[in-house]
Amino acid sequence: MRIDAHQHFWDPERFAYGWMPPAPSPLRRYFGPEQLAPILARNRFDGSVVVQANTTVEETQWLLELAAAHAFIRGIVGWVDLTDAHVGHRLDEFQKHPKFKAVRHPAHDEQDLRWLLREDVLRGLAELARRNIPYDLLVRPQHLPLIPRIAERAPGLRMVIDHIAKPPIAKQAMEGWAADMEIVSQIPGMHCKISGMITEADPQSWKAQDLQPYVAHVYRLFGPERLMFGSDWPVCLLAGTWKEVLAAFTQALGPQPVEIREKLLGGTAQRFYGLE
Repeated sequence: MRIDAHQHFWDPERFAYGWMPPAPSPLRRYFGPEQLAPILARNRFDGSVVVQANTTVEETQWLLELAAAHAFIRGIVGWVDLTDAHVGHRLDEFQKHPKFKAVRHPAHDEQDLRWLLREDVLRGLAELARRNIPYDLLVRPQHLPLIPRIAERAPGLRMVIDHIAKPPIAKQAMEGWAADMEIVSQIPGMHCKISGMITEADPQSWKAQDLQPYVAHVYRLFGPERLMFGSDWPVCLLAGTWKEVLAAFTQALGPQPVEIREKLLGGTAQRFYGLE
């Protein structure tokens, strides 16, 4: 099964997306299953994991409704308020839906650099661990040193780093990020998404070879059993098409046996998220 492990839907008329670029922007419009399904079909992908874009439970409920109506949506990574002392009640509600697979919060947008280590946040993360619900880490390089602490305080929490933690690809800099990723990769069960890279490179002039050192580094650290491909569509449209993202991934990775490619292009995501 081939799965795109990181995509988004949004409806600007339904939800406010304050993080989006000002108009004019290719993102200032509706993106939904109708636009995504033919892209996946043309590229012989069986489905996708759709990830939250807004920090509201209403958006998560909407995504679950879309997942119920479209078989190719194999899983939803939704949002809950991890700081809520009664977060378990919300998780009870969402876990009734078979396609609710994980939780994410845009920690990299929090003013508090150590937001992930707040006691109320750690309590919420521990509740995810207790329920065996994975957590998507949306972080930047400066947040990587926090992750071993999270693993200590929420033992058993299954985590995946989104967008290889957004290193400064446009500057071709790896110092700090590379060493911290090596430490984080040693946490048992830690996974990583090879996604969101072309928007961290120069959006006008990026090439697959710009991504290659970063892909090679995470491949060496995590291996195909803990890595998964994600397009980050439609955010990727700021720098390239869905197909260009896949081509860049393939070129940056280099020649691989079929069984390795299939793990990266779906097998790892299927196992990590428990997709059917």
